[in-house]
Amino acid sequence: MEDQTVQTKEIMEVCLLAGKIMLQSGGETYRVEDTMTRMAAAFGIENTHSYVTPTGIIFSAEGTGPTRTKLIRISERSTDLEKVALVNSISRGISNGDINLKQAFEQLNAINSMDLAFPLMIQVAAASLASGCFMIMFNGGWNDFIPAMVSGGVGYFSFVSFHRFVSVKFFSEFLASFVIGLLSFLFVKLGVGQQLDKIIIGSVMTLVPGLLVTNAIRDLMAGHLVAGLSKGAEAFLTAFAIGAGIAFVVSFL
Repeated sequence: MEDQTVQTKEIMEVCLLAGKIMLQSGGETYRVEDTMTRMAAAFGIENTHSYVTPTGIIFSAEGTGPTRTKLIRISERSTDLEKVALVNSISRGISNGDINLKQAFEQLNAINSMDLAFPLMIQVAAASLASGCFMIMFNGGWNDFIPAMVSGGVGYFSFVSFHRFVSVKFFSEFLASFVIGLLSFLFVKLGVGQQLDKIIIGSVMTLVPGLLVTNAIRDLMAGHLVAGLSKGAEAFLTAFAIGAGIAFVVSFL
C-alpha cells in the first residue's frame, strides 16, 4: 500500500510538471487537462480529475489508497510553443510505452530548465521585419516600410526592456505602444514617413495578443468558460494598453 501511494505521488508530480510547462508556455487549458489525464492513464491511474485555469492547476488521482489532490500556482506565462510540442512528444511516448516514469520526470525537468527563446536581437529583428510586412498588408506604401520597421523593432525592444523592470505587463505594453506612436509621429513630422496610421498599425502588430485571443476562443468552444473568459479579459487589457499608448501620443502631439 505504501509503495502504491508513493508511486501515485510520483505519477502526479510528473503530470503536474507537464501541465505546468504547457500552461506557462502558452498551451490551451483543455489541452493541458487532456495531456495530464492521458499520462496518468498510461501509468495505470484511470480515475483522475483536473481543473486548470490560467493561474493554477488542481489535479487529483484516485488510486488503491486514499485520493490525493495537489494544487500548483502558475505565476508567469509566456509564449514558447516549442516546449508545448516537446511535452506533447513525451506524452505520446508515455502512451506508447516508450518512456517510463523516471525517464519522463527527467526529460520534463530538462525541458522546464531550458531557455528555448531566440536571442533578443533576433526577436527584435523579426519584430522589425514583421512590422514592415504588416504595414504593407494594410495597404501602406513602400515609402513607409523602413519607418514601420524601425518603429516596430524599437517598440518591441522597449516592451521587453520595460517588462524586466515593471512586473505589470499592462504598463510595459502601454509604454511600448507610446514609444511606437512617438516614433511614428516623428517619422511623419520629419518627412521620412507619409501615412501615420499605416505605420502605427503595422508597428503595433507585434504587441497584439493573437495567441491569447485564439486560446480564449478555443477554450470557450471546448467548454472551459472560466479559462476562456479570463484569457479574453487579459487579451482585452493588452489591447486597451496598446490603444491607450497610441491615443496618448495622438492626443497630445
